[in-house]
Amino acid sequence: MPQITVDYSAELADDFDRPAFARALHTAVVDIAAARPPACKTQFRRTEHTTVGPDTEGHAVVHVTLGLLAGRTEETKARLTEAVLELLRQYVKPVGGLALHASAEVRELDPSYRKYEQEG
Repeated sequence: MPQITVDYSAELADDFDRPAFARALHTAVVDIAAARPPACKTQFRRTEHTTVGPDTEGHAVVHVTLGLLAGRTEETKARLTEAVLELLRQYVKPVGGLALHASAEVRELDPSYRKYEQEG
């Protein structure tokens, strides 16, 4: 915990500094939501096709989902999503006239959430 997933349009592959975004995001999650730094995990998923309304071209999407254990206040969740949007403004710089649609949400992990770690 936290489990962070970032879905982003393929058109942003060269315009999105994903490693720097993840490091800054982990810092924000630690500062705002009291997570432990080694617990922060981010996965990036590139999506090949994006359609916005009737348009299949000229748009790019980034959506960040943060899965946290229950117990954060609504204020904390809102502060965290606002921080994510600010970080996206810093680390995603679309070129070629792309319209960027960025969003973020915090979800509580289901009580059934479990994990394990294994070193090889």
